[in-house]
Amino acid sequence: MSIASGLRGRHLTRRLVQLYAGLALYGVSSALLVRGGLGLEPWGVLHQGLADRTGLSIGTVSIVVGALVLLVWIPIRQKPGLGTVSNVFVIGLAMDGTLAVVPETDGLPAGIALMLLGIVLNGVATGLYIAARFGPGPRDGLMTGLHRLTGRSIRLVRTAIEIAVVATGFLLGGSFGVGTILYALAIGPLAQFFLRFFAVPGESTGSTPVVSGTPGQAILRR
Repeated sequence: MSIASGLRGRHLTRRLVQLYAGLALYGVSSALLVRGGLGLEPWGVLHQGLADRTGLSIGTVSIVVGALVLLVWIPIRQKPGLGTVSNVFVIGLAMDGTLAVVPETDGLPAGIALMLLGIVLNGVATGLYIAARFGPGPRDGLMTGLHRLTGRSIRLVRTAIEIAVVATGFLLGGSFGVGTILYALAIGPLAQFFLRFFAVPGESTGSTPVVSGTPGQAILRR
């Protein structure tokens, strides 16, 4: 899908609203996981580790990493959509904006509440922006491109990427914890439910060849 090719068809206004609402909410949910302090989603672990080492905000790091991953699309011949490019910027900006207004948590109960809210909102966000069908995020395109080039299963490629990302982020000081594990277990079912809930009438969502963080569930994610 090219950027221009996605800007046509029925329900365009609804799809655009879903795209940007979903991406913004994704950034909000990621920020809530940061404030919860009980572990981030896999790429969030890497972003936080890099932010700690570079002094940049975690949202800025997310944008930089997304842009670098998008550059890798060139040799693996992936084509970005509007959602791909928007993904790079909107999530990071929304994340930094949320962190600026949501204070640090005080105590385990508040941390657990923010963790659970962040995971559920991440599922909502995923369903919103994927159902808009404006192209995969940079990290999903990396996965599908490597799947096509290597011939390995999507499950194997996704698992290898996320293990490498989490391990690198953890070594850099990123937050790996119960939230990371719970996210990996919950995001597939949540995304599947909300993808169907927010499906645009007359648009098929079943053919999107991207999987969630849990093995065997064919649901697109960031």
